Amino acid sequence: MRLVMRGGTVVDNGGMRQADVAIEGDTITEVGDVVLASDDQIIDCQGRFVLPGFVDVHSHADGFAEDESVQRALLKQGVTSVIVGQDGVSYAPGDGAYAREYFAAINGAHPRYSGGGVAAYLKGVDGRSRLNFAYLVPGGTVRSEVCGRSSAPADDSQRARMAAIVEEGLREGAVGLSTGLDYVPGLFATADEIAALCAPVADAGGIYVTHMRGGYEANSGTGVSEIAHIAAASGARVHISHFHADAGIIDEQLQVLRNSGVDATFDAYPYTRGCTLLAMPLLPPKLSLLPAETVVKVISDSLERARLRRDWFPMVRNNASLGPQWPSMITLAHIGAPEFAWAHGLTLEAAAAQAGTDDIEFALDVLAASRLEVNAIMAVRHPRSVADLASIFSHDGHMGGSDGIFLGAHPHPRARGTFARYLREYVRETATWSWPQAVQHLSTAPAARFNLGQRGRVATGWVADLVVVEPNTVTDTATYESPLGEAVGIDDVLVAGQPVLAGGRLVSSAPGQGLRRECTKN
Repeated sequence: MRLVMRGGTVVDNGGMRQADVAIEGDTITEVGDVVLASDDQIIDCQGRFVLPGFVDVHSHADGFAEDESVQRALLKQGVTSVIVGQDGVSYAPGDGAYAREYFAAINGAHPRYSGGGVAAYLKGVDGRSRLNFAYLVPGGTVRSEVCGRSSAPADDSQRARMAAIVEEGLREGAVGLSTGLDYVPGLFATADEIAALCAPVADAGGIYVTHMRGGYEANSGTGVSEIAHIAAASGARVHISHFHADAGIIDEQLQVLRNSGVDATFDAYPYTRGCTLLAMPLLPPKLSLLPAETVVKVISDSLERARLRRDWFPMVRNNASLGPQWPSMITLAHIGAPEFAWAHGLTLEAAAAQAGTDDIEFALDVLAASRLEVNAIMAVRHPRSVADLASIFSHDGHMGGSDGIFLGAHPHPRARGTFARYLREYVRETATWSWPQAVQHLSTAPAARFNLGQRGRVATGWVADLVVVEPNTVTDTATYESPLGEAVGIDDVLVAGQPVLAGGRLVSSAPGQGLRRECTKN
């Protein structure tokens, strides 16, 4: 049976026009004035826009492919494909143990993955989700597999073994390699070590995706300089994750890369606050590298706490992003220990006061009780305005990425609001993008950049991952105060030609796939 999306305004990166869209199987077969047959299934799109499904190029939904609440949260924003394996840590390769422990507060535990590499992870998505999942080989997990918990530079033999693991993951369908160079163990990898891992990425036509070193912001040049070295040594294309800095810095640093011959893009989300592991800024990296049970013993010891208070926490006060006011700038989003559930949504400062203790003592208490499974929203000292973010999103190298984390009783709103917020704030309200430009940033360019095949356009012969948008009402409702609100204005979504959201309700079909790297037509 043919499905016809009738009477809408079709939008892709080439423009806008009134047209019907006919679909057979998973493929768009006609765009224009479609002559209806008696047995056609009709979706009435009058007064609405038909767009290619959005690609979230930075997602932490790795373990949530089968979770209906997460699927709904993404589909209501128009997201049909996500890129996971971010920040250098995820389940495959190996048995997933490192990610389950170290990223317990970001990716959580996977419901079925226990080994088998990238091939097993992607196969585990096929037919079990309404969304598509593409996967990056996580460089930190690779390092953990080969080097264990060592902070020493990898030797030649270890580099060769790691490169072989990356190459295997690429053969199994990964779209590239990721690193997280503020996380462990990625923080201990040298530029030359990373370049060795990027060589097979370049050979396969994949992409190197990096949470770069140095803390971003005014220090972005440090990370970009390293990226330039890695790209020159390996020949890999580059994508910078969640590039948060002033627009002038981003433009300048991307120009540095382009002047060096580096093919570079980036993602940035429409919020000023971040979200990460609470332990990342509050514990020394070499301590975080140890097994969780060891870390818990250390931070539970009164003498060790005194040492951290004396030697480490003054450095936290000097953190360029947080500074001396860090206890008031960190809001608890996910706490693994049920006895501290009352602290969700409170700043460390407020929670410590309620507990009758000081900020450092409370932070270490909650980390120890949770076995480090705590994530937190991080405010910034100098928030950016909508105009500042608009300038960043106007860059031709920008792509849409939420950095969405779905764990937590009081999560960052970006997980449930990013893409609707792009459409509300940067298309309808500020006209930063036209609708076709929004499609270029959120669909067409990401699908091509990450080699997702014939996705990202509303055109004959392309895969029918499609969303229907009410242009005058689409909006985000998730806020920092009430972060679980779902987006409105997108009620009909197709993945591979099958309705997965119809009239605002989930449909009991699971056409999503583990997307294997492909070549994309221009």
